Amino acid sequence: MENIIHTNYQKIKSEIKTACTNSNRDPNNVKLIAVCKRQPIRKIKQSIQAGIKIYGENRIQDAVNRWSKIKTENYQLSFIGPLQTNKSEEAVKLFNMVQSLDREKLAKSLSKAQQKLKKNIEYMVQVNTGNEVQKSGIKPNEVDNFIKTCKDNYGLNIKGVMCIPPIDENPALHFAFLKKIYQRNKLDYLSMGMSSDFKTAIEFGATHIRIGSSLFGERLEKEEA
Repeated sequence: MENIIHTNYQKIKSEIKTACTNSNRDPNNVKLIAVCKRQPIRKIKQSIQAGIKIYGENRIQDAVNRWSKIKTENYQLSFIGPLQTNKSEEAVKLFNMVQSLDREKLAKSLSKAQQKLKKNIEYMVQVNTGNEVQKSGIKPNEVDNFIKTCKDNYGLNIKGVMCIPPIDENPALHFAFLKKIYQRNKLDYLSMGMSSDFKTAIEFGATHIRIGSSLFGERLEKEEA
């Protein structure tokens, strides 16, 4: 049976390459994060076989459940969902990166977890570029100070910024805005763009794109037990 994940992955890689060519960028500088939310184990295993190395998880417990069943260490995990402070230790233990750092209380909690586990991971600050009340993220006018606080007060390795644009607005405006924050703070990572808009995100300098449905297809109704 054909590995449809492999086919999808090759198509996405081709689209990444084209977008990079159009923007005079090196495709090797764009990392694809495969979003696992409500995807069955068999599809994750197929994606590993297809050569995907970085995976994004939205919930700690789902990640623990999923990756305890996958018998390989040839992958990296990024946490991309809302993170509760009481899950900080589990996040530091399991993940290589947290992309959704969005408040000082969480920064303090993650710093304590790192000290306890003697493990440092990478972080991106989630920016609420649309100032949406229902969405997580630091307000744009508070980002610069927050990044400085995370580095200076809590010793966190802040590598980049991430955003999820409002669903009913032109994402290009938000990508351009986030890029300015990224450049101003001399960061390494710029995480933006999903299945519907990653080519636009690449045009604006994305170093990490988060792809779910275009790679895996439709999600399950709920996570596997």
